[in-house]
Amino acid sequence: MPHHKRIEDYGFIGNMRTAALVDRDASIDWLCLPRFDSDACCAALVGEHENGYWKIWPSQSICAIRRRYVGESLILETEVETPSGRAAIIDFMPLSRENDSVVDVIRIVEGREGCVDMRMDAAFRFGYGRIAPWVRIREQGITGVAGPDGIRLETPVPLVEEDNDVHGSFTVSDGERIPFVLTWYRSFCEEPPTRDAEQALKDTADWWTEWSSHCEIEDKYREPVVRSLITLKALTHVETGGMVGAATTSLPEEAGGGKNWDYRFTWLRDATFTLYALLSSGYRSEACAWREWLLRAVAGDPSKLQPIYGLAGERRLYEHALEWLNGFNGSQPVRIGNDAYQQLQLDIFGEVMDGLHFGRVHNIEPNEDIWAIQCKLLEFLETHWQEKGMSLWEHRGPARHYTHSKVMSWVAVDRAIKSVEEFGLEGDIERWRQLRQQIHDEVCAKGFNPERNAFVQYYGAEALDASLLLIPQVGFLPADDPRMVGTIDAIQQELVHDGFVYRFQSEKKAKCGLTDGEGAFMVCGFWLVDALVMLGRQEEAEQMFDKLLAVRNDLGLLAEEYDPIQKCQLGNFPQAFSHVGLINSAHNLSCCQRGVKGPAEERGEE
Repeated sequence: MPHHKRIEDYGFIGNMRTAALVDRDASIDWLCLPRFDSDACCAALVGEHENGYWKIWPSQSICAIRRRYVGESLILETEVETPSGRAAIIDFMPLSRENDSVVDVIRIVEGREGCVDMRMDAAFRFGYGRIAPWVRIREQGITGVAGPDGIRLETPVPLVEEDNDVHGSFTVSDGERIPFVLTWYRSFCEEPPTRDAEQALKDTADWWTEWSSHCEIEDKYREPVVRSLITLKALTHVETGGMVGAATTSLPEEAGGGKNWDYRFTWLRDATFTLYALLSSGYRSEACAWREWLLRAVAGDPSKLQPIYGLAGERRLYEHALEWLNGFNGSQPVRIGNDAYQQLQLDIFGEVMDGLHFGRVHNIEPNEDIWAIQCKLLEFLETHWQEKGMSLWEHRGPARHYTHSKVMSWVAVDRAIKSVEEFGLEGDIERWRQLRQQIHDEVCAKGFNPERNAFVQYYGAEALDASLLLIPQVGFLPADDPRMVGTIDAIQQELVHDGFVYRFQSEKKAKCGLTDGEGAFMVCGFWLVDALVMLGRQEEAEQMFDKLLAVRNDLGLLAEEYDPIQKCQLGNFPQAFSHVGLINSAHNLSCCQRGVKGPAEERGEE
């Protein structure tokens, strides 16, 4: 009987170039080397053990398991108790060396009481679990080579190789510390020097502790906000400044279904939300790096603007299925790449213009090229905003006039006008004002359904969409406008189940009740919190925020969705957008309590 996996059972470690997911039983089931979007060499997360894993665990019965992050760091500690003693497996990825051609994953087994018999079992498989490397046993471990990939595992524990798998047995006593240092390097280059495990642990702890100390948030919200910020930092590539949507691919949005997408790319949609989260929390240099990434990605022909890019701004993200992997709990296909990069999503023009304007408002190093790029984006939008497109949810159905996309087109024009008014930049402001009014009038006439007293998902529809909660945040209408109050009320009645917000109600959902397998979207829940704060319904907002926090896993991590029926997380993990939503809602609540404007209100007034 195969092991039934739970997304919330995973912990997450990383070095801002790549990441690994560690199961509750200290098995590394997902590890891509050397970059987030590289081929996995441990792919058991979306396959079986034979597709790659690395486990260190007692070889005797287990009495108790406890795990935590050490302080405000990304060092994961799993403590396990057996009848004969206690031991801890300390997992981390030290910050990378000078270049991206070497990556280390370090595990230290520490004896804490008595003696514990342990086993180490590993199957390293390159090419997403398909290619077994040529393994050689050495005095202090093993090496493995497959094409361009070289790995070296060094440990004092004697290892044996069996059918390309590696095993070792050892006993750890109270006070003893046994290191395992895995190093990836380019197989055609010289082997790099070995990392000292204890020194790397100290350096990694010091770095994260110092970085986390800069977080600006009141104590009441510090724990969830700092954990979310650490997660965002770890999902951001140290050189490019691009943030991946999540560390994984193909964790299902619907158990056993086909909604399995690759999220190891960077979304323009996240731009302004991320800038707010970073700047509100005191992380200016990270905000600058993200803004610079944004500029590089959007430079060039505005008609070629994509919703998604690679970590360094790569444009071709061809999607294909890996047939040899049977998926997370059998959810197939396992996809690599993401064809949504080819979609026309008009909302991204608003996100980009808003993000760049926000940077200007907050004095993020002005760049003389920005305004020229913004004007070209607006020129394109002027002649294309009335076209049908796909929504921010990347539906793979027909193109439509999505209300949120039109609202964001309005945002693009509005921010251009404000840039001229507030910063003295040059632009045809009269023409833009007419265009802004034209878009506003059309959205209010066609995106609002008077019979429902609510804005709807697309022109002529009856269905709602949680993205409409953003209308007051972007300044399109005030939160207390009767049409907006009606929309928020309708969403609470129809898209909220047990305090969790679904993106929209599909026809299938409408026929069989709310859920058709897809979970509630975590970020939509945080958007509702923000909308309630803007309406002055503080107590209701706080209750909802606490409910959302309660479904984080024991390490404070969130996937994309939560299923309130099955009570489990769904979708890729950990999800940047969910954590960005958490941070912004915490700041909105905190600011409201202190009587100052939070990110949502500030954005609405930009």
